[in-house]
This record gives sequence, structure tokens and C-alpha cells, in this order.
Amino acid sequence: MSQLSPLLIELGTEELPVKALPGLAQAFFDGVVEGLRKRGVALELGDARPLSTPRRLAVLLPGVGLEQPEQHSEVLGPYLNIALDAEGQPTKALQGFAAKAGIDWTALEKTTDNKGERFVHRAVTPGASTASLLPEILREAIAAMPIPKPMRWGDHAWGFARPAHWLVLLHGANVVEAELFGLQAGRVSRGHRFHHDQTVSLAQPQDYVEALRAAFVLVDPSERRARIVAEVEAAAAKAGGSARITDDNLEQVVNLVEWPSAVLCSFERAFLAVPQEALIETMEINQKFFPVLDDSGTLTEKFIGIANIESRDVAEVAKGYERVIRPRFADAKFFFDEDLKQGLVSMGDGLKTVTYQAKLGSVADKVARVAALAEVIAPQVGADAAQARRAAQLAKNDLQSRMVNEFPELQGIAGRHYAVAGGESAEVALAIDEAYQPRFGGDDIALSPLGKVLAIAERVDTLAGGFAAGLKPTGNKDPFALRRNALGLARTIIESGFELDLRALLASANAGLAARNVQADIGELYDFILDRLKGYYADKGVPATHFNAVAELKPASLYDFDRRLDAIGTFAALPEAEALAAANKRIRNILRKAEGEIPGQIDPALLQEDAERALAEAVTAAIDDTGASLHQKDYVAVLARLARLRPQVDAFFDGVMVNAEDPALRGNRLALLTMLGERLGKVAAIEHLSS
Repeated sequence: MSQLSPLLIELGTEELPVKALPGLAQAFFDGVVEGLRKRGVALELGDARPLSTPRRLAVLLPGVGLEQPEQHSEVLGPYLNIALDAEGQPTKALQGFAAKAGIDWTALEKTTDNKGERFVHRAVTPGASTASLLPEILREAIAAMPIPKPMRWGDHAWGFARPAHWLVLLHGANVVEAELFGLQAGRVSRGHRFHHDQTVSLAQPQDYVEALRAAFVLVDPSERRARIVAEVEAAAAKAGGSARITDDNLEQVVNLVEWPSAVLCSFERAFLAVPQEALIETMEINQKFFPVLDDSGTLTEKFIGIANIESRDVAEVAKGYERVIRPRFADAKFFFDEDLKQGLVSMGDGLKTVTYQAKLGSVADKVARVAALAEVIAPQVGADAAQARRAAQLAKNDLQSRMVNEFPELQGIAGRHYAVAGGESAEVALAIDEAYQPRFGGDDIALSPLGKVLAIAERVDTLAGGFAAGLKPTGNKDPFALRRNALGLARTIIESGFELDLRALLASANAGLAARNVQADIGELYDFILDRLKGYYADKGVPATHFNAVAELKPASLYDFDRRLDAIGTFAALPEAEALAAANKRIRNILRKAEGEIPGQIDPALLQEDAERALAEAVTAAIDDTGASLHQKDYVAVLARLARLRPQVDAFFDGVMVNAEDPALRGNRLALLTMLGERLGKVAAIEHLSS
């Protein structure tokens, strides 16, 4: 095996795009590793991972072979009947093949395949040195990186995410000769732009992380992440609170700095009168700051910024951060105060002039449809119908507010604040906010009964309207987010335990669309919602066979669907499950091929064989025993009872000829199988469990 030595590649640049940096670093790392593997170079990765800062992309591998292994090649030549003439002398075809291989034709070997014997040239060449391969590997890795709009600099045609300024390429202690973007590879990196604006000479790759740390650069993103979290949490504790650290905000801050340092800041308490969501939004999205919350999760007047330097005058840095945030907060307070003067109710007047969708009318039209649906749904789930209508009538009014115009993410949240200020009940105000839940994948569903009603009504109308207007998703296009709405609807119904007839809800939505002269295909829309559920359950580890077994029955209630699915999971674990599933599949096939009319009930006098009498008795008893459980939707109990039929089912198929020559016997046995199949299929199409 080739001797292994550490490999370091570092490309120094101007500040790289924050959101793109992790992807660029991973692509660079993957490209180099793939290039080495493709060429057969020995690799030892250990725990190697992409290294990067805003000013550099790096690959540090603990062990890379010094050269490729021997390269074996085999090139097939002409068959003997073409290669040799009648006297056994080489034809032009063979002479040309030998000349191309660079040897005399007599040195060629022979091989045989299914067409006969032919000449072949086999060769073994020494592997190339890794140093000679790295320039090409580096160019391939760069070319494969996801850079949609490369920048160009200087008077040449090179393009990259940002202008490049230095290149380090070390294999062991040796510099590998290579050129990229006009830069000659060397062993010289650069330190922090402010703390250590000097070169950093690297003797060997394994010095890289420590040498850069000494130059105030943390090249490992995970180390920067840990340092940021520790410093932010310490600063928040010093302020008497806890920091709000979201993954997205943290990830962006990690990719903004090379040497993070937390700075505790504050703003005027008067701004806390503004909905805290708006202030948090400004801090996190616009400024990448970390808000500080009190023990109850309420925003305080403290926040934390992350500087890229350790300043001698931290107070001045804090003042700078505070100056940046104050105008944004002042704008938010102005918007909020002006909205309060207008009031949530009067905001709704403007919705009549805002088009929701050309075929579906204005936003006001949609509000009216959702309000009618909410009024229908509320009594079915124990919520107040009048409150549901009121909440729905106000739920979209904040779209006309100054606050939501500036902060679109506050839809519903702003409405909740304005509803409280306007004297609406706490239930109505909360429902206005919760109508948007779940807002994103993994988000919680609405918690309050009224919020759940609004969330369901909103999504039912959106889905029916989208399908009626011909806006069904195609490929990656889903302008009305119908996929997300379908999953949100299903999750809300299932996780709330609501027994709602989905087709009836869709029919109610269609009734609301009648005035627009458009209608949704309810069957198609039902199937679309089930399709979104398939992914939902797959993420929970539910096998596709279990899902398909229930989906074939198309239960009216999605909560009922969930209970059936749970029962199938329990049933599938029973030792009798596979045999009964196979039996049910066999029953379905037999009945599908049966000719003539099958009797509606069995005739005991026609039961001749012991096995069929035993099965008839067992099926009759099972039907009697499971009737109450089916009525109570205790599907686990139903399937557990039916599992006890296995001995009689096995004996029947082993000893009874179903398709008897006597039509009466045949019909009676088919009637028995019909009874059995119908009861086995009451919970789900269990034949899907049969492999």
C-alpha cells in the first residue's frame, strides 16, 4: 500500500456569500475526495470534514497516498479471422492495432469470448504521483461547485464565487506545484484581517488548525459554532436572562466571522410595547443578533451581537450595534402605533379591493368562504360557532396593516395583538394567530380548539379553491403551496383527534365556490391529501404496505385513518398476520375470477366438509364478536379477534376445493369466502401485508 501523508488545500478569497458558504465548503471537500478516489489514490479520512471561514475554503485530510497503485489496462483487438490472413500473417487491422498499442503484434495476448478468439493488449504501468494528479483534481472540484453566478476579476476570464487571493497546497511537508486562478500554490496562508493581518507560513498540513488559531482564525465551523453558543449564553446569563438561539440565525453568524466575540447590548424599554415577534424578527433576520428573554420567554431590552474582533473598547462596539437597531425598532413602533389607531376591524375594508386569485375573487371573498366553513366545523369539534365565524372574519385583516406590510412573517401574529387591543375575546385573538399553524415543516399545529377550527377551514378553502381554479401542483411548481396546506390540514385533523368527514368538508368548500362558478373534483382532492399523508407517515417509520392497506378503504375521517393504521401496525406484528394476509389476497383473487352471482348468505345444509363447517362456524362467531368493536372503532380488538381464525382458514384452503363442479357447492363456498373476506377487510385491505 502506498505511503500516506496528510494533505492540505486552502483557497483564500474575499468574503464568501454567507448562506452559500456551507454548501461551497462541502462541495469543495467532496470534489477533492471524489477526485482522489476516482484515481485510486489511497485515502484515510478519519473524522475529516470541510473547513471554512468567510475568507477561505479548506480541505484537510489526515492520510493521502503518495501515488496511485499500478494501473492495469486491457484493450480488445480484432478477432483472429479478421486479424490473420490465410497464411497466418497479420492483416492491416492487426498491424494497426499493434501499432496503436506501441508493440509488435507477436507480443499481443489472446482471449476468448462468446464470439470466438481475439487479440488483446494488456499492460501494467506505474501509478502517477499524487502530486501530479492534484492540479487536475483541484480544477475538477472547483468546476463542480454550485456557483450560479461566478464573479470575474482582473483582466482575465477566471470566475469564482468571490475573487481568490492565495492558494495553499501541501502534501506532507512538500508544496505541490499547481496553479489556480493565476495563483501559484505555496505554503503561505493569511491570518485574521484585523487581529493578524500577516502571512502564516505552514510547515506541514497538521499544523494548519493551530497555526490559524494563533493568527485569530478558527477554521473549523463547528469550533466557531460552539464558541458563539458559549459566549452568547454567558452574556445572556450576565444580563439575567437566556438567549434565543435559532439554528438558522446561528448558522449565518458562524459563517460571518473568523474570530467570534459576544457583545452585550441594550435598547430602550419603550420599544417593548411593540409585539416582540417584530423586534425579534428585526434582530435575527436583519442584523443577525441574538435576543435575550426572561424566565417566562418574554423579550427583554437586552440583545447580543457577535463581533469579528476582540475590541479594546467593547462599549463602543455595543453602541454601534445599538445605533444600527434603533431606527428599525423606531419604524416598527411607528407602524404598530398607527395600526392601533386604525383598528383591526376597519383594516378589513381594504380586503375587498385585493385580488386573492382571478377565478376565486378577492381576499374578502375568501374570508367569507372561510367564515362559513368555520361555522360548519366548529360545532362538530366542540367549539363555539359564533366565535369561529368572528375569528375567521378578522383573521386576514392584518394583511392591510403597516406592520405586516413591513414584516410579512407576522401575519396572524400582528392580528392577534390588534384583536386584543380592539377588545376581542382572548379565544378569538389567539385563533387569528393559530390559523396559520403549522407555519412550516415540523411546526406545531394550533393548540386551541378555535385555532384548530380556523386552521382547518382556511386550508380546506385553499385546497378546494386551488383545485377548482386549475392550480394543481405540477413538478416543482406549487404557487398556492397546496402540498403544504394539504399536510397542514391532515396533521391538524389527525393530531387533534377530530372525527371530521373530509369529503363532506370538501363538499362544503365546493358549495362556497359555487358563486364563482368553479368546482373542485372532490375525489381527486381527497387522493391528493392522502398522497401528502403517505410522506408524513413514512417519516414516522410506517411501512408503505401498511399505509396502502388503509388507503385502499379511503376512510372518510383522517383521524379514523390514523387509528386503522395504528391497528395494522399492531396486527402485522402477530404471528398469524402473514398467513391471514396471504389468505385474504387469495380470497380476493378467487372472488374476482368467480363467474355468476354469488349467494348473499351461506346455506348450512350445503356445508359438506369438516373444514368448511369449522370455518363457517368460526367466521360467524368472529362476526358476532367484532360487531361492537367495529362500532366503537376499536380496530386493534377487531384484528386481534380475526387473527384467531387462522387455523380454520388454513384447514379450509388445505382440504376444500372452492371451485367444486357442483354449482350449488361452489356458490356456497364462495359465499363463505365473501363473508370472511368482507370481515377481514373491514379495518384495512390486509392483503397488502402479504409479501
